[in-house]
Amino acid sequence: MTDYLVELLKQTPKDLIDKVVYLTQGKLYPDLIGIEIGIAEKLAIRAVAKATGHSEKEIEEDLTKTGDLGETAQNFSKEKAQAQLFREPLTVQKVYGDLDKMAKSTGAGSVDQKINLLAGLLANATPKEAKFIVRAVTGQLRLGIADMTVLDALAIAYGGGKEARKDVERAYNISSDLGMVAKTTMLAERLGSPQEILEKLGGKCIAEFKYDGERIQAHKQGDNVTLFSRRLENITDQYPDAVELFKNYVKAKDAIIEAECVAVDPDTGEMRPFQELMHRRRKYGIKKAMEEYPISLFVFDTLYVDGEDLTLKAYPVRHQRLEKIIKQNDHVKVAEYLITDNVDELEQFFEKAVENGCEGLICKSISEDAAYQAGARGWLWIKYKRDYKSEMTDTVDLVMVGAFHGRGKRAGTYGALLLATYDPDEDTFKTITKCGTGFTDEELKKLPEMMKKHRTPHRHPRVKSTLKADVWFEPVVVIETMGAEITLSPIHTCAMNVTID
Repeated sequence: MTDYLVELLKQTPKDLIDKVVYLTQGKLYPDLIGIEIGIAEKLAIRAVAKATGHSEKEIEEDLTKTGDLGETAQNFSKEKAQAQLFREPLTVQKVYGDLDKMAKSTGAGSVDQKINLLAGLLANATPKEAKFIVRAVTGQLRLGIADMTVLDALAIAYGGGKEARKDVERAYNISSDLGMVAKTTMLAERLGSPQEILEKLGGKCIAEFKYDGERIQAHKQGDNVTLFSRRLENITDQYPDAVELFKNYVKAKDAIIEAECVAVDPDTGEMRPFQELMHRRRKYGIKKAMEEYPISLFVFDTLYVDGEDLTLKAYPVRHQRLEKIIKQNDHVKVAEYLITDNVDELEQFFEKAVENGCEGLICKSISEDAAYQAGARGWLWIKYKRDYKSEMTDTVDLVMVGAFHGRGKRAGTYGALLLATYDPDEDTFKTITKCGTGFTDEELKKLPEMMKKHRTPHRHPRVKSTLKADVWFEPVVVIETMGAEITLSPIHTCAMNVTID
């Protein structure tokens, strides 16, 4: 439960973190404020009836069977969802805002207002969303997330590990406000600019890609390898492929190494988000999970090598020792890094990390007193994560200008397409992204034949690209594309060198 909460908190924007923390506990504010959602069951039944188009009697009859109005709401929402042509996706901001209006509604007409607000949310909710919204407003959320669980998750997500729990708990004991603690902890764990980071780290640092994976500590003793999570749980059985990689590509006989374990797409070789890696968290079906969610290791630190304790050595010393004992290949690599004292260089490296599918950078001190700290970053490690991004709410039309050969089950077809957008000012097509997902196997098989007449032996003169595609196309075929977000890219020519205020 803590692990899932950690990932939820890490993915939550800073302007919503307090609201998310409150909602996980079925609240809108800390208890000291004295404002509760507080909807009586009778009112909630009326709202469910109004949202689903059923009578209150039908809702009550189902409730006597389920004993849970949330389950009943889910049951009737499933019927509505099958016939529903349009619904507005719910957001944290929308749900929190409407619940807040309900909680603060008083006086004449307040009952109808509460029912209408709740019915409006339920009308747009998926069946599962309806279940938890109803449980939340009636005080029956029952997620089992206590204050201490949230504090543990905050310590891990933003404090570097459970070791930071003491400071986070003290902040809570002083404020009695979990939302405020979450917001403060989130903002404190990273600095906002390369200049601030370099100043804090003495003017120079080593910056490493912050991969979106699971941190693993590997203990190698000859051919015996044991893997531990950040919380020192034994996870060896979940990653037998990682065990083999550590066994075969670490040249030292005995070593303790830290790495980020990242899920990769078996067909394109591109990194997958952390959520994909969570499918490896199982006791059974490991072999199948290995095939569906293969991994790569990005090593970044070593604590012990063949009898030598390195924990009191400076980070640069540990890093040099690490590079000497790692045999790199496609699945085992030293985390990409840069040693710099230049603000612009650090910013460019950050953009490169984002372009490669990473969350940002971890900037580490290279001072002589930068000894290893178990889990805790302090000011020896600083996160620099992407803040400038735009959530996509609609599709965009992009032009296919190139493609990259596939591998694995995509061998013989294209693994990814190079897409561009038209620049009317220059009358050119500028690359904006690579796209390797969203296709069915049948569609992929047809692509080479479909694009055969548009192939060119070299990049089209009106296509502006810094990438070298395996295959080039005339910029004539347009596809409708959807993504999670838009970020600035250091390698794609669309909006290249544009600055964000």
